[in-house]
Amino acid sequence: MAKLTARSEDYSKWYNELVVQADLAQHSDVKGCMVIKPYGYAIWENMKDVLDRKFKETGHQNAYFPIFIPKSYMSKEAAHVEGFAKECAVVTHYRLKNDPETGGVVVDPDAKLEEEFIVRPTSETIIWNTYRGWVQSYRDLPILINQWANVVRWEMRTRLFLRTAEFLWQEGHTAHATKIEAVDEARKMLEVYADFAEGWMAMPVIKGVKTESERFAGAEDTYCIESLMQDGKALQAGTSHFLGQNFAKAFDVKFQSKEGSQEHVWATSWGVSTRLMGALIMTHSDDKGLVLPPKLAPLQCVIVPIHKGEEQLQAIHEKCTPLIDSLKEADVSIKFDDDDSKRSGWKFAEYELKGVPVRVAIGPRDMENGTVEIARRDTGEKTLVKIEEASAHIQKLLTAIQDNLFNTAKDYRETHITKVDTWDEFKEVLDEKGGFVEAHWDGTAETEDKIKDLTKATIRCIPLNAEKEDGKCVLTGNPSTQRVLFAKAY
Repeated sequence: MAKLTARSEDYSKWYNELVVQADLAQHSDVKGCMVIKPYGYAIWENMKDVLDRKFKETGHQNAYFPIFIPKSYMSKEAAHVEGFAKECAVVTHYRLKNDPETGGVVVDPDAKLEEEFIVRPTSETIIWNTYRGWVQSYRDLPILINQWANVVRWEMRTRLFLRTAEFLWQEGHTAHATKIEAVDEARKMLEVYADFAEGWMAMPVIKGVKTESERFAGAEDTYCIESLMQDGKALQAGTSHFLGQNFAKAFDVKFQSKEGSQEHVWATSWGVSTRLMGALIMTHSDDKGLVLPPKLAPLQCVIVPIHKGEEQLQAIHEKCTPLIDSLKEADVSIKFDDDDSKRSGWKFAEYELKGVPVRVAIGPRDMENGTVEIARRDTGEKTLVKIEEASAHIQKLLTAIQDNLFNTAKDYRETHITKVDTWDEFKEVLDEKGGFVEAHWDGTAETEDKIKDLTKATIRCIPLNAEKEDGKCVLTGNPSTQRVLFAKAY
């Protein structure tokens, strides 16, 4: 088992090695795409299950829409098509044919589509074209739909989970009778994302709204949750968009109000993707491998027997059976690793690499003493516990690990939010400390772009809880009433 590059030496290389060595994903022969391996997909499934339950608890239903979008649909909302035009994959033909010269296949030039299809970069256009047939009256509203799907955005520089040409995600699309209802929906789903990030991923986030230049293409407001990775860079973990009536007008989605008038509906869309996998890895993991929060770990506890011969192995298994049964009853995912083709030391390193939260070791001496050794992945601390007390201890330990991961990440973030008032301070913090920089901005896109050009830092968000504060823009000196969060980001 190869040793990982230290984070302090090369954070990017550490991340890439960890994703591969922990068996989460690998690059595909299809350029820009990835293969998500079973262990990585199991983590994503756990994320998906929790989010899906939360969506349904808030009244949403799942549906599915085509992956192909007629090109003409993309042209109906100008800002939307401009935002995605350079990322779109386009289908121009519908058939192949044999090539008699090479023995392979070629595109049949006679099978050109009358209208090209866009491979779904996001589904607003196809969904709003569909909603036109679903909405006639105020009684048909609200429409609360979520879709689990894959999307394609043509990326040239890719990193596993963080940025790939194809990725998995969910996208919610809702229609409402009033602006107030739609804004409330967008804000509510932001809270759902924040609760999931902090409560399950143990990843603290800052809730905010994007500047005009950073909004989703076609949105009137984009709300976001921003997280901070261990290298001091920010990562956008989820977005929720208030779309106003832009898509309803583009696709003529109207309803008859209670008063009898014809009105366009109000819209939202919101989504998170397998990018959350990258966020999970970079928030908690260390130079030994993955560190997973227990609530999302595919395997929460593993028992590694230390034995010589089949007879000792069977005796240890029998001794551990009540512990295994107790943990299963408590809904703890547990594995007794009786694979005798690998040494216990190799297993310890493997489960450490894969981020299993709790490891239990038991050998002949433990059998004599009626104890087990319990190790926690987050701190490495080991404790000898009576075997009859081990189940209760492990259950409490899983909660403690979940809490500790969140508190550790939050402490890191809090020490990496820095208020600055001068341009020199701004540059110094970004270059030497990293993290979020709270600074005044004059509200203009020109200043925002210039700061990005000079420092590679972007405005991550205007925090929703930010207090009004008179000051001067850190770059121009123009008046400002509020600080915003800048950071270098993924």
